[in-house]
Amino acid sequence: MRRLLSPWFLVLAAILASRFIGMALFPFADTTEPRYAEIARLMAETGDWITPWFEPGVPFWGKPPLSFWAQAASIKLFGVSEFAIRLPAWIATLGIVYLTWHFAFLLWGKTTARWSALVFSSMALTYISAGAVMTDAFLVLGTTLSLMSFALVMNGHVRYWRSLFFVGLVIGLLAKGPLAPVLMGIPIGLWFLLTRTSLAKLGSFPWFWGSILTACAVLPWYILAEWKTPGFLDYFIIGEHFRRFVDPGWAGDLYGTAHLQPKGMIWVFWTWASFPWGIIAISGLVIAWIRRGTARESVRALRDPVLLFVFLATISSLLFFSMAGNTLWTYALPSLPFSAILIARWLISMDLAWFKRLRWPLAGTVPVLLTIFVVLVTQGVATPKTEKQLVLKYQELANDQSSPLFYLGELPFSARYYSRETAQELTADELTATIHNSKYGTYFIAVPKNWEPVWAEQWIEDARTEAINRRYRLLSFSGTTHRQELSQNDQ
Repeated sequence: MRRLLSPWFLVLAAILASRFIGMALFPFADTTEPRYAEIARLMAETGDWITPWFEPGVPFWGKPPLSFWAQAASIKLFGVSEFAIRLPAWIATLGIVYLTWHFAFLLWGKTTARWSALVFSSMALTYISAGAVMTDAFLVLGTTLSLMSFALVMNGHVRYWRSLFFVGLVIGLLAKGPLAPVLMGIPIGLWFLLTRTSLAKLGSFPWFWGSILTACAVLPWYILAEWKTPGFLDYFIIGEHFRRFVDPGWAGDLYGTAHLQPKGMIWVFWTWASFPWGIIAISGLVIAWIRRGTARESVRALRDPVLLFVFLATISSLLFFSMAGNTLWTYALPSLPFSAILIARWLISMDLAWFKRLRWPLAGTVPVLLTIFVVLVTQGVATPKTEKQLVLKYQELANDQSSPLFYLGELPFSARYYSRETAQELTADELTATIHNSKYGTYFIAVPKNWEPVWAEQWIEDARTEAINRRYRLLSFSGTTHRQELSQNDQ
């Protein structure tokens, strides 16, 4: 009981629990969350647990199904809601926090373990991804479990860790695919090379049975996915895991757009992802460089094989993505559990007076700022890119004689999700044809705020504005009246 009431545990619990506020109240904002949420919703609705569907009739080949399985299962248990679909990511993050704490506890004791868990849980990307509908938390759960299992086995903690290495591999392969073993293999290979450790130590792992069980857990889905929708393996293995990173302008992405970034941008993303602790670490390295004695001590500390492995696990994913031109800031997430351990150990070893004064406010910086932002959104002060309120307004006004909700131009993913695939995308010409040929009593059209072509001035002037959000105006007008006007114009 005393442990549960200790300040570090109460702060950690508050950080993790505070994420529930945003998970429940913050709407899905374009583009990632509503896109993946709709895939999970379709999986739960159709009962198709093999093929994730991007939309009805269009398979989603971009990711393996582990995160969608978890989200669809959550929908089955708790119903369709933002909180239910985000909950699996929070649980996965909780697992990573525990692994970070337990790993540091076994190797360096209670103090390092506590601050490693606190630093990791209060980093910006950790906190955001813990309550977001993304696949990254599941990937990092797998890579963290395998890498920490490897380090513990090499340090003599064999027992169940040698088997958990393969459990992490299964999680990674079903969460992200071949990228997972690559992110695991780089730090392991570099560690053997730099420490000149004999590869015979790999004999501590049950490679025969571990490989068989991994294959039995992973291959059936990959085989079924290709059989059910031929072309999946070529797109997913070659396209998503090679062309995406080699070709910055890769045009083969079926579900989005390339994220062109300068080479090495992943290191900048790391500073954002690890905020505020990454900035503190960088500042500390600068100070250590100025104080040459401290810098030498930091380098000498890497002679410890375990600490060297944690360092390699921190930088390996960043090195891997350094040459990629197609990157996102979420790609820095695999490095954060190990970054947190290094930062915690450094802060503890330096015994800094300012850290003792500011450690609790620093841990609360990201949770407090993001919770304030969620409150501002719920009060209408801040407006994220979401179509939730506009779709809800349409559903409130529509009746049996109303048209579907039409979007002029591109249909946002959040409109697809909140309308349950009933919202439709139309061009201006298609809208004219629809008004001519359909018999809806009232039309509801979401028009971009800056979109007012000359031909549509009359009906825009006559239409009633029902709702306005960050990007669109919801207009309604009488179908009968405008069909008559269009007929007269044709004559």
